[in-house]
Amino acid sequence: MSLDRIVLTGLTAFGFHGVYDHERRDGQPFGVDVALHLDTAPAAASDDVADTVHYGELAVGLTAILRGEPVDLIERLAERLARRCLADARVQAVDVTVHKPSAPIPEQFDDVAVSIHRQWRQLPPVAAVLALGANLGDRLATLESALTGLAGVAGLEVVAASPVVETAPVGGPAQPDYLNAVVQVRTRLRPLELLAACGAVEQAHGRTRETHWAARTLDIDVLAYDCSDWTGMTWSDADLTLPHPRAAERAFVLVPWSQLDGAARLPAGPGGAPVPVAELAARAADRDGVRPRPDLVLTLDAGSTSGRESS
Repeated sequence: MSLDRIVLTGLTAFGFHGVYDHERRDGQPFGVDVALHLDTAPAAASDDVADTVHYGELAVGLTAILRGEPVDLIERLAERLARRCLADARVQAVDVTVHKPSAPIPEQFDDVAVSIHRQWRQLPPVAAVLALGANLGDRLATLESALTGLAGVAGLEVVAASPVVETAPVGGPAQPDYLNAVVQVRTRLRPLELLAACGAVEQAHGRTRETHWAARTLDIDVLAYDCSDWTGMTWSDADLTLPHPRAAERAFVLVPWSQLDGAARLPAGPGGAPVPVAELAARAADRDGVRPRPDLVLTLDAGSTSGRESS
């Protein structure tokens, strides 16, 4: 089937990509052109922006990558930009061109550009980070069962789980303390597909949402996505914001995350520079309410917790 295209050209931002020290220190302008291959018929029929790719939001996400974590090669930069475009499940393929008009070349030239064509299936799995919490019933058994449920999702591999912490509830009505943990996964699911998979595991464990921040059998949040060697993809729509907008403030997330991955970083606020998660944990307002539970250990083998909660 012949697909339609949405084309965005001439998007520019200042970045610090390059192999030379002066490029990393001084920065330079970069440009990007993208052509999204998709079916626009649903949007044409509904006249509703929710049925198409919001190119304004896409532009924000792409410029965040241009301004963000430096890479050596524009080939790698182009790959990151392609992944951001393909993160929307409606986009079936994308053409990306990255321009580096101020490249350090000792000859007169107009531009240097790298162009790539990608489809989602051509991209390797991405790393993502999830937060798990439970404060009803056998909390440890619920977290263990949630790991099993996540591991059973097609296109999702559970890689590692953090130490378990017990935390006082933050916000909401009076309720029992939580057990919390952070999990690293690798996945071929796109961001909203990963969110839906987490929601399905929550529902399988009796999660309901009648009262905001109320007690819950299981809570699974997507903290970061595509974050194997940087702070991760930025994403924002009505259902999902990446990185998680409150993760940088929550010790019950930051403490186990820093124990799982000491190199993890997270922006302290929207558009902010990445800060080590351990540093954010040390200054989080709720840090005194987080207590280690070394007697309770999550493993990645189904049904094999090394500890059980006393009744």
